[in-house]
Amino acid sequence: MIKRLNHISVAVDSIDDALKFYRDLLGLEVVETAKLEDRQLNVAFVKAGDTEIELLEPTSQDNTVTRFLERRGPGLHHICLEVDDLAAAMDELSARGAEFVDPEPRLGAVGQVAFILPEVGRGVLVELNQPDTKKA
Repeated sequence: MIKRLNHISVAVDSIDDALKFYRDLLGLEVVETAKLEDRQLNVAFVKAGDTEIELLEPTSQDNTVTRFLERRGPGLHHICLEVDDLAAAMDELSARGAEFVDPEPRLGAVGQVAFILPEVGRGVLVELNQPDTKKA
């Protein structure tokens, strides 16, 4: 069911400032940037071996990443696990006791996504992802 770690997401105040570390100091390659208007986020993906690090910068004072930064400051926001069939994975994990932020998959930065509540993940927000086959 779970194929691999797709990415690790880090909440940041500024992608430009964060890239001074990830790109300039560590030498990681920026592979994609995007503005997610509906989520009020700017995102940047940097390649780290076989996986990526997703930098999340809020563009509004009224979104979950802004609230995360206010409560915890910059840092690990969530991990993303890739699956072949998101709906089937949600059904299977729900039967095992998982609870999701939304009852149905939704479009995310990396295809269809669903988030398992951090209370279920022992304090870690876990994203399940079925990649967009046109991009994968």
